[in-house]
Amino acid sequence: MPQTPAPRKTIGRPPRISREEVVTTARRIVDAEGVGRLTMRRLATEIGSTPMALYHHVRNKEELLVLLLDDYTARTLHRPELPAQPRERIVVAAATIHEALAACPWIVEVLTADDLMATSALWFVEQIIDGLVECGLSPERAVHGYRAIWYYTAGEIVVRTTAALRRTDDRPTYRERVFADLDPSELPRLAQVADHWSSLTAEDTYLDGLRALVEGFLAPR
Repeated sequence: MPQTPAPRKTIGRPPRISREEVVTTARRIVDAEGVGRLTMRRLATEIGSTPMALYHHVRNKEELLVLLLDDYTARTLHRPELPAQPRERIVVAAATIHEALAACPWIVEVLTADDLMATSALWFVEQIIDGLVECGLSPERAVHGYRAIWYYTAGEIVVRTTAALRRTDDRPTYRERVFADLDPSELPRLAQVADHWSSLTAEDTYLDGLRALVEGFLAPR
């Protein structure tokens, strides 16, 4: 008895995808595995499409990261009620950015590319620049002040996040072993605080540093 041939699979266009689906799937990958595991091919596989189809929505991985960053900040970076005093307005705006970004585990890898930014965060940049100008800086000098604040903010997040990832157990770190063996005759100040250096540097002093940075930038020259 002749066998009925199996039906042939028809090859057609991949299912249509939306930009929202691209961003949502990419966010799921980076949340679970980090930015390093996000590729256009991996993303296409997760969606059930082809890399070529993705290029109708994003040109490359860098643009995809910008979309992810903008999506995250749009959902989490809420505009606070700002104080009237310009110095405090600068501090509140910068601290709000810091709080939102520090809560995102993969953001550290995106922040190291200084040219990537979220357009939804521009309102906060405007408040910082405006506050610096109101305090007497020229617009050009205010941009330099914002850059110093941003580098401090991003750097604090980068260092803390990376340190947390590196500390996988309770064994002393290399730095702790070095500090335990300091020579007080050569490094008296470091030796004085060596026993509690780790706890001191683990304290959250971001706001103190931010205020000091702002005050230093606005000090008369």
